[in-house]
Amino acid sequence: MTQPVATSYLADILQDARARTLELVAGLDAEQLMGPRLKIVNPLRWEIGHVSWFHEKFILRDIYEQAPHYPPGDEIYDSIEIPHEVRWDLPLLTMEDTLAFMENVLDRCLSRLGTGMASEADSYMYQFATFHEDMHTEAYTYSRQTLAYPEPVFANAIHPGAAGALPGDVSVPGGTFQLGSRKDEPIIFDNEKWAHPVAVEPFDIARAPVTNADYRAFVDAGGYGIRELWCKDGWDWRQEHDADHPVYWQRTGEGDWAVRRFDAVQDLAPDQPVIHVNWYEANAYCRWANRRLPSEVEWEVAALGEPTADGSALADVKRTNPWGDAPRATTNCNLDGRALGVVDVAALPESDSAFGCRQMLGNVWEWTADVFGPFEGFSPDAYKDYSKPVFYETKILRGGAWATRSRMVTGRYRNFFTPDRRDVLAGFRTCAVSDKLH
Repeated sequence: MTQPVATSYLADILQDARARTLELVAGLDAEQLMGPRLKIVNPLRWEIGHVSWFHEKFILRDIYEQAPHYPPGDEIYDSIEIPHEVRWDLPLLTMEDTLAFMENVLDRCLSRLGTGMASEADSYMYQFATFHEDMHTEAYTYSRQTLAYPEPVFANAIHPGAAGALPGDVSVPGGTFQLGSRKDEPIIFDNEKWAHPVAVEPFDIARAPVTNADYRAFVDAGGYGIRELWCKDGWDWRQEHDADHPVYWQRTGEGDWAVRRFDAVQDLAPDQPVIHVNWYEANAYCRWANRRLPSEVEWEVAALGEPTADGSALADVKRTNPWGDAPRATTNCNLDGRALGVVDVAALPESDSAFGCRQMLGNVWEWTADVFGPFEGFSPDAYKDYSKPVFYETKILRGGAWATRSRMVTGRYRNFFTPDRRDVLAGFRTCAVSDKLH
C-alpha cells in the first residue's frame, strides 16, 4: 500500500533527519543532555539512542535479519518496554558512544539501499523510521522550550516580519466527505486507514487560529477562575496545577504580558497564534467566547475540501494540500523549523484553503473536539504500538506546527496527545455555535 520511492530520496531524508537531531543536541552539556525527571520529557541522551535503536530494530533486524550492533539495546532503548520514569537510571552509553552507535546504524541503513527504486517494504519502513525520528526532533524542540534551554540553531532559518491578525469566519457547506486516507496515497499511517464517507452539516469556522490577543482577553477576564467554563477534568487539572494563564506567559510590572521563549523572555506578540495551551484550556476559551472546537471531520473538510461550483454543497474532491497541488514552500506553510517559531496568523496568504482558512498546515497544531480512536477497518502496521495503545485516551490534533517536518505531515495526518499536555506546540481555531447558520 506504500508507493515505491527512489532509494536516493530515502537516503536524503534519512541523512536530513539525522542532521536535525544533531542540531538539536548541539551545544548542550552533559547535565542538559540528561535533564530533570519530568513526566513530559525524556533524557535527551536516551532519546537520541532510542531513535537509532528504532532504525536498527525495524529496518536492519526485522527486514534484513542483521544482528544488533549493541546487543543490550533492547533493554535500554525500547520505549514500549522501558518505563518512562526509569530512563534516567539506565546504564546508558556515553555521549561519545551514543553518537558512534547512531553513525553505525545510519551507515548500515544507507548501505542497504542500493540504487534505483526501493522495494515496497523498504519504501514504507525507511520512511516510517525517518518520520519517527522527525517526531522526536519535534519533541527535542519543545523539550528545549520546557527546560528553558537556548534556542536551537537550524540551517537555512528565515525570519518573517509582522503580518497582523485575520479575524472572521468562513462558511462551509454541508455534504459528504471522505475522511481518512485512500489506499493509493504515497504513504499512510495506520490510524488513517481507511477513507470513509462522513455526513457533514454546514458550519462556520475561523479563518485563523486564536491569537495571543484573543486569548489574553479570556485570561484578563478571569476565565481561568470561572468554574462554569471548564469541564470537570479540566477544572481538576487547573486546580492541581494552580493554572491561571498559559504556561510560559509571565506578568510584567506594567500589568502587561510577556512570554518565555526558550531561555529568553520577550513581549507577547498579539497577532501570533496562542501556543502551548492544552485541550482543557482551549475548550474553556471556547465556552467563554461562545464558540466551540471543530470536530475532526470539520477540520479536514475546511483544510482539504472544496465547494461545488454553486457553493451549495461539498464537492467530491479532496485536495493534496489546503492550497492545492503546489509544492510546499516557505510562502505557503510554516514547517521544518525554518521560522524558528510561530508567525502572525495573517501571514502566508498562499496557504489559504478552498474555503479561505489560512495556515492549516504548520505554525501550530490545532486541537479538535474529538477523542482519538480507530476508523472502521483499522489494522496496525509493523510498529504495532504506534496508535492502538492510546486510542480513547487522547485528543486529536491536526495540521502540524512550525517544527513539524513537511515530508511527514499532511492534511490527513492525525496527531494525538492527552488533553493535559501544554508543552507541545499546540493552539486551536474555533467554530461558531449555532443550529441555524445558513
